[in-house]
Amino acid sequence: MRLTALPAFQDNYIWALQTPDERAVFVDPGEAGPVLEAAAQGMQPAGVLITHHHDDHIGGVAELRRHWPRLRVFAPVDERIPWECERVVEGDRVQLSGFEFSVLETPGHTRSHISYSGHNHVFSGDMLFSLGCGRMFEGTPAQMLASLKRLAALPPQTWVCCGHEYTLANAVFARHVDPTNAALQRRQQEALDMRSRSRPTVPAVLANELQCNPFLRTGDDAIRAAVAAHLGQMPADEAGVFAGLRRWKDGFRA
Repeated sequence: MRLTALPAFQDNYIWALQTPDERAVFVDPGEAGPVLEAAAQGMQPAGVLITHHHDDHIGGVAELRRHWPRLRVFAPVDERIPWECERVVEGDRVQLSGFEFSVLETPGHTRSHISYSGHNHVFSGDMLFSLGCGRMFEGTPAQMLASLKRLAALPPQTWVCCGHEYTLANAVFARHVDPTNAALQRRQQEALDMRSRSRPTVPAVLANELQCNPFLRTGDDAIRAAVAAHLGQMPADEAGVFAGLRRWKDGFRA
């Protein structure tokens, strides 16, 4: 299968995973234009996967339905996603036109956020980014940490397909927290090279994220020590480390 990152808005990606016969599943179409353009170039929509209710991830669905009234759309159970679709929950399997995905409930960024795992990819929406994670708009630190651990437990060669191009900004913060991490330094340089050529920095390989992403390493001594130094005290547990790290990132200015 072929994966394509379709740019949208300022820094969003709409993911298109395509079979050899040109059928494609589109993930989080915040606007319809990039999907319509891809379809004009040969990608035929087999379905849409939605990770959460924010408009920059669902805003294009209504227009896509006007073009393809029978288009199958899968989404979490959340009344803020207003149109008719196939609601999925933890443990469900999405099957359509040669595609099969497992549904993982990953609350934290929003209360109903889900991720889709299949074909050696995980579509993580705004939960897990390369070198970072999403803000906690509705969840608790314990929820968000548990969701990240679920994604971290996927096979190491899984490709992490997130919803935004945030890698360079995340790298600056990660280097501030973990300045001696050689794998992180390599990843930052790789991302700089990619962006200099106008290439997406994602998907990222999960194995590399486990070495580089501080939000996946909240149990490691280096991250615990950095957070403790920032807070002036050692958090009581790993959820406290995560909470301190996330608050640090929220207020961070390079």
